[in-house]
This record gives sequence, structure tokens and C-alpha cells, in this order.
Amino acid sequence: MSKLLYIKASPMGKLSYSTTVADAFVEAYKKSHPKDQVKTIDLFSANIPEFDFVAASGKYKVMRGKPHSPEEKQAWDKVIATIAEFKDADKYVLAVPMWNFSIPYRLKQYIDVIVQPGQTFTVDSGGNYKGSVTGKPAFVVFARGGEYAKGTPAEQYDQQSKYVESILRFMGFTDIRSLMVEPTLAGGPEVAEQKRNAAIEKAKQMAGEF
Repeated sequence: MSKLLYIKASPMGKLSYSTTVADAFVEAYKKSHPKDQVKTIDLFSANIPEFDFVAASGKYKVMRGKPHSPEEKQAWDKVIATIAEFKDADKYVLAVPMWNFSIPYRLKQYIDVIVQPGQTFTVDSGGNYKGSVTGKPAFVVFARGGEYAKGTPAEQYDQQSKYVESILRFMGFTDIRSLMVEPTLAGGPEVAEQKRNAAIEKAKQMAGEF
């Protein structure tokens, strides 16, 4: 039995293309993996720890081997609990819309909390980074209003898929599968619906192989 963690990064609910397609993937996955556990984190309703001065200070105390103040310990314990929840999964599904060519701020906040030295990556004596979250697959649904295909002039604006896939690799992921839903705006509503429906069918197919 495996544990799948489903991370939703859109506040738009059923109006979200990324969420709609990822939902279809997860539902198909449940049918093909009935014994597996699925846990969902909706980042716009989840209680993600603030990575403020106290939390950052707690981080550097750990790195320097110094004791925490009570406030730092409380803040750092919340960070560690969030990381533990993330690392407890065996498989990952992310629904990620494009905001201003990048990702929603709540996903960035979540990433800033879980990407910590000694937790999701390490640094050796030579200054080389090594991810600690290994041997686990990730499936990411990316949705964006325009089209940012590789080799086109628009590709330079894609700081969404490039960043998410890069940070996953940084944490140790090597099996990263993605599905693009585009364009959801530029081609008009009919094109958007066609792209969404095609992506849903593809997601269902990919779920059986995940």
C-alpha cells in the first residue's frame, strides 16, 4: 500500500483547469490503486507555517548548532511537522496554475517551508547539493492561459513548469511526469474546453501507470 499526497495550488476550485485535470487523475488513480491512501492538501485553506524572522532564525540556529529560544522552537517545530507530512508520502500529485508566468504565492510559501537543509536536501563538504526525497514519482498538472511551448519565443516567460520541476529535482525527484493544459484563455472558451477534456482523458490514462 502506497501513500499519495495531492497538493492543490489553486484557489479556484472546480473552475481551475489544473485542479479539474488533477482531480480526474486522482480519481482514476484511486480506482486502479484501491488499497492506496490519498491525502489532499489544499494550499489556500491549509495552515502553512509562516516562514518569518522567528522561523528563519530557528533554521540558522539549527545550522549553527545553537539552542532555540522557546519562540524559535515553536516555529521550527511547525516547519518540521510540515516537512514530515510531505516526506511521509510515496507518490505526489500537484495541480499548479500559472500566475504572472510563475506559480501561486501559497505554493511558493509551501516550497519555502519544506525545502530545508538536512530535511529535503543535504550539502556535502565540497558544497555539493544532494536531494533527500528519492525513489518517489511526482505527477504535475500545469495550466496556463497562453502557450509556452519549447523552442518558441514565449518559452522564456515560462517560470512555472521550469521552477516546479527544478525544485523537485533539487529535492531528489527523478521521476517527474507532467501534463500541460494550454491555452485556457488565449484560444477562447471552446479551445479551452477542448484542451481541458483532452487533458482529462490523458490524465486518466497516466493514472493507471503511476
